[in-house]
Amino acid sequence: MPPEDTVRRVLTDCRTIAVVGLSPKPERASYDVARYIQAHGYRIIPINPNAGVPQILGEKVYPSLLEAAKHEKIDLVNCFRNSEDIPPIVDEAIAIGAKALWMQLGISNQAAAAKAEAAGLLVVQDHCLKIDHRVLLSRGLLNAAS
Repeated sequence: MPPEDTVRRVLTDCRTIAVVGLSPKPERASYDVARYIQAHGYRIIPINPNAGVPQILGEKVYPSLLEAAKHEKIDLVNCFRNSEDIPPIVDEAIAIGAKALWMQLGISNQAAAAKAEAAGLLVVQDHCLKIDHRVLLSRGLLNAAS
C-alpha cells in the first residue's frame, strides 16, 4: 500500500489523467471512475484502441498514450488493464513524460512499478482512484476542486 502522502501528491499534482482501457459503457468501473474524477475537475483523456466511438465523456478517444501525447500533456496514467498488460503501458508512460502511474484496484505488477519508479514516476498499485480521492476529500486533505 502506498503512503497516503504519495496518493495525495498524485491527486494534487496530476490534473490531466489518461485512462487506459476506458470503456464507453456506463456500467463499467472504468467509466464510473473516469466520470467521477472528471466531475471533480480533472481532465480525462480516454485511451482505448477498441472503443468503437470517437468520444467518451465528451473527450476524444486515442488508441495509445503515444498518440494522445502528440496532442495532450498527460500527468497521470490510470490503468484499467490486466496486470500482465502493464509493462508496455509503463514504457509509454515513461516515453511521454508522465508524472505518475496508477494501477486500479486488483491490478499490480511489481516489475513494471519498479521500472516506472526508477524513471521518476510516482506509482500507486491496487488502489481505486475514486475511493482514495473520496477518502482524502472527506478528511480535508484535498481541496473540493481536486
